[in-house]
Formats: sequence, structure tokens, C-alpha cells
Amino acid sequence: MARIARLPSVLLVALLPVTAIAAPQDYELDPVHTRVVFFIDHAGLSQAIGTFSGITGRLRFDPEDWRTARVEARIPVARLDMGDADWNRQMLGRQFFDAARHPEARFVSTSVEPLGDNRARVTGQLRVRDVSRQITLDVTLNALKRNPMTHRPSAGFSASGSLLRQELGLLAFPTVIGNRVDLRIEAEAIRVRDAGFDDTDDQETDR
Repeated sequence: MARIARLPSVLLVALLPVTAIAAPQDYELDPVHTRVVFFIDHAGLSQAIGTFSGITGRLRFDPEDWRTARVEARIPVARLDMGDADWNRQMLGRQFFDAARHPEARFVSTSVEPLGDNRARVTGQLRVRDVSRQITLDVTLNALKRNPMTHRPSAGFSASGSLLRQELGLLAFPTVIGNRVDLRIEAEAIRVRDAGFDDTDDQETDR
């Protein structure tokens, strides 16, 4: 033990297990394969469906320690699609998203609670227009693997949650459009290249 105590500190670090000094990896959200789908009551007749696409942002993620994860997503409001041009214009107008003055919504995580079985509860702040509210999402890691098309290390997630639109200042037509909004999110993230990046060392792992 005395010999080990006299070893240089750099050498001691080198002798530690790799998992003990592993760090989270940085990823960029893939705007082609990241989309938010929302459902909201329409006059008690159906659940109207809308989507947001073109989402960008950053993810820091270590599958061995979800608590260190952090995500920031930027949602281009003008990419809203309600399936009808007139309805899109209505929703993007000043009564709802006011996209001309507030072209971007934003989500920033504040905490991550691991739930086991590749699942976690992610809490963060969602900002729409000038209003921020806390939202919690149930997240599942689908896979952490090399993308078979791009051959880049990638992570795939599914998430769900809900919010009250009136808490975000989206108040118009309360007797026709429901207050509760249910969310479904599908996201892919691509590992960021850096000076020391070598994706030949990444192993393909399904989760």
C-alpha cells in the first residue's frame, strides 16, 4: 500500500476503472427526426392533432448516470402544422402563438430523475411567448447506437407529458378548444464531433 501511495497522481487516475471517470457525451438534436405532436380537445368532438418540426438543440447524456443529463430544445413556432392552412394561420396569429413576435419556443431541463429500465422523469422550463412554466416529461431511451444510415453514434428517445395552455397565456376560444394539451415527443440526437472524436470506438447498443 505504501508503494501505491507514492505513485504519481496521474498514474493513479489511469489505474481507476474507466466507468469511474467516464463523462457525459454531447449530442445535437436532429431536426429531421425530432418532432412534437400535441393533442387537444376540439369542441368535445375529437382530439385535434398538431405538430412542430425542425426542432434543434443540445443534449448532454451519460446512460450510466441520467442525473447528469441536460437538454435544451428550440422549437420554431412557424413550423406548426394543424393539417389546414387557415387553421395554421389562426394558431400562429396574435390570439395564440403570436409567431411574428415570438418565433421560437424553448425548453430547458432543470432536473432528471432516473426511473430504471432506460426511463427517466425530466423536469424543465417551457417558454412560450413571454411565459415560462414548469413541465415534466416521462422519457424512454429507445436506443444508443450507430445510426445505420449516417454511421454516426446516435441516441433515440420517446417522451410524453401534458400541460395547461391557459397557464402559458394561450387563452383564446376557451369554450371551443380544451385547456389540457397532451404531448408526444420523438427525438433523435447525433453525437457531436470534437477534436478528439473517434466514432470507430463506439459500440452499437440497443436499449
